[in-house]
Amino acid sequence: MSRKVTHHLPPAMLAQYAAGRLSYAFSVLAAAHVSLCRDCRDQLAAHEAAAGLLLEEAAPAAVSEDLLPRLLARLEEPAAPQDRQVEDGARPSGIYPGPVMMALKGRPPRWWHLGSGIRQALLHHGPGGSLRLLSVPAGRPVPRHTHRGTEFTLVLQGGFHDETGHFSVGDVEVADARLEHTPTADPGEACICLAATDAPLRFSGIVPRLLQPLFRI
Repeated sequence: MSRKVTHHLPPAMLAQYAAGRLSYAFSVLAAAHVSLCRDCRDQLAAHEAAAGLLLEEAAPAAVSEDLLPRLLARLEEPAAPQDRQVEDGARPSGIYPGPVMMALKGRPPRWWHLGSGIRQALLHHGPGGSLRLLSVPAGRPVPRHTHRGTEFTLVLQGGFHDETGHFSVGDVEVADARLEHTPTADPGEACICLAATDAPLRFSGIVPRLLQPLFRI
């Protein structure tokens, strides 16, 4: 991408991603950011190289005598049919990086209106967290809120600003219970973001709080 990313994933999150320890929602967001950010891509490669060295230096572990026959038998099993749309979704499409297209199963987002022109496409919702696309009209604020857990927001189109600064395409904002903010989309085009959360948001206004269970925000 032509613009240099200025807000990155925390180093600890990159290390967890390299080790495969993130939930699905945060893994998709991390993969999407890494695909847009050369610096984090280089850091991820360093984490993976270090993990490889540790694996090489680890003492060999004892295995059962029937391990090899069992592995060979598994290789002879017929492969499960592949979902062609998921496979195709690994490729970027428009503003959406490959990992986001994978979460979309290769299809366009299915938008739901939240009010005031704001839309969301819920990609995942489960015990480990939620993953959604948000589209906010140019110049429009998101209702003021804080967080019961942690929220990572990756900008895919346009940009937004809040009490902590300005975020453009490729940037990630990290928010937790210490931050109460009103993200506001930049003028020009709609701001489209990928947001991963591990707990519901905490809205200040009564109307967003009433609608929150319906939209699973």
